[in-house]
Amino acid sequence: MSFLLATFLLILMGNIIIVTITLVDHRLQTPMYFFLRNFSFLETCFTLVIIPRFLYRLLTGRKAISRPTCLLQSFFFFFLGSSVFFHLAVMSFDRYVAICNRLHYITVMRNRVCLYLVLGCWLVSFLLLLPTTVLFVHFGFVACTVTACWISQMTFCGPDEIDHFFCDYAPLVKLSCSDTHPMVLVTFLFSSILTLPPFLLTLTSYVCIIATIHRISSTAGRQKAFSTCSSHLIVVTLYYGTLIFVYLLPDTGTLRDLHKALSLFYTILTPLANPLIYSLRNREVKEALRKAASEAVNFRTNKLFFLLNTGTPAVRKSYLYE
Repeated sequence: MSFLLATFLLILMGNIIIVTITLVDHRLQTPMYFFLRNFSFLETCFTLVIIPRFLYRLLTGRKAISRPTCLLQSFFFFFLGSSVFFHLAVMSFDRYVAICNRLHYITVMRNRVCLYLVLGCWLVSFLLLLPTTVLFVHFGFVACTVTACWISQMTFCGPDEIDHFFCDYAPLVKLSCSDTHPMVLVTFLFSSILTLPPFLLTLTSYVCIIATIHRISSTAGRQKAFSTCSSHLIVVTLYYGTLIFVYLLPDTGTLRDLHKALSLFYTILTPLANPLIYSLRNREVKEALRKAASEAVNFRTNKLFFLLNTGTPAVRKSYLYE
């Protein structure tokens, strides 16, 4: 419980720091950090969908979840998860242009183009997941994905315990006594549409990037070029590596615990690692963090000096004991 709460707070703090530092530091006002800022915001939203409900269950011991709440969590999980794929593809395209077409980078990656790319990631994910159906429930209505709407029409006549820590579609389907083969097929098709295009774009971008880096004659030039995309490549590997194991390997009894462990990895540990990866492996971000920390220390020192010289004795004493 305490470990999960600490992890949740670290995720929020790390991503908020990335968003803030890329907003206030003028050296980080580039397309790469614009995409990183939006990706950190997306990671924060993705984490808020899963962890708070999990913490609430551990804190109160109430494991029950209503059907509309489960469908709503499923919708935002798939919506934000698919947005992650599209954001990773856009970030890889940005690195491709920066390394393979350096002379045209400023022309291609204009501010308006970057904004349209980010808005396109959100919009495409939403349009692909939002069906024409709206599920009405007894106290209102809940927009849902095709998968969630199909689940809402299923008959559940067996056990009512979800063998997972959030409302993923596979554990829900296992509880149904309806014919789930059409749903499995449709889910596979939608998953392919959502994941294959961004994956192929990301893969193609990095094939071109690696080929370009290989043609650089100097070792220092190759290291500098690779350092600009190594952090993103690590994040891409973490996401696609875990998701391939979770959703492509058969959900047999021996692999079920592995699936849950990997689900925990990409919903909790990967968002925790991303701020560390992007900050510790990026020289400009580390310099911006040092500058922000130095300015915070200088501000407090100057405030103390000002109060000690101009404040009343009572104010000085109260500030010294803070």
